[in-house]
Amino acid sequence: MSERIGILTGGGDCPGLNAVIRAVVKSASKRGWETVGIQNGFDGLLDPIRCR
Repeated sequence: MSERIGILTGGGDCPGLNAVIRAVVKSASKRGWETVGIQNGFDGLLDPIRCR
């Protein structure tokens, strides 16, 4: 079974957000999971433009 995690940010300033995203990607990678960045915030969920 393949696992996939989507990462979405809602915009605005958030101290430490890059560190959190990095930790999620590294942890998922160690487990063999795929991470997907969702572009354009919540609008990106409705129009799925994804970057890997």
